[in-house]
Amino acid sequence: METELIVNRVAKSGLVSLDLEDYYHPGERVVYDLKDNLFMGLILKEKDFREFLKTHDWSQYAGKNVAVTCSEDAIVPTWAYMLLTIHLEPHAHTVVFGSLQDLEEKLYFDAIARINIEEYRDARVVVKGCSKVPVPTAAYVEITRRLRPVAQSLMFGEPCSTVPLYKRPKQG
Repeated sequence: METELIVNRVAKSGLVSLDLEDYYHPGERVVYDLKDNLFMGLILKEKDFREFLKTHDWSQYAGKNVAVTCSEDAIVPTWAYMLLTIHLEPHAHTVVFGSLQDLEEKLYFDAIARINIEEYRDARVVVKGCSKVPVPTAAYVEITRRLRPVAQSLMFGEPCSTVPLYKRPKQG
């Protein structure tokens, strides 16, 4: 009886897999909505706001990722967001202005910025497409922007089923 040798063609292909899921920050995500600090839901009173900032328990944001926004259609001065950030920043892991989506993008951009892109120089890179955590499209755009100048080729998907995206032209 002859046994057939099973060859792992994916392993022999020289493809390097990059999974953005590996760069997901596990910390809690919360929204701080300035609408709760508005007088009659319309205006921000500086004196009242400054008093709130002094007395609020900021430790509840320890290690959290905070998106700062105002969901009311009110004119909120820029300095109010700045003051809020001054109080959040010593406690929170990250503070951004915007939505939870903006926060997620910032967390991924920070993680992608820490990747040693040189590790992918001249590599055939597959950016994995399926993940158990939500990966924003902006993160895929950012990793593509960072990898294209160094990678030999870029693909999307799984090593066994990829969508070709880029192949460096041959030097002639």
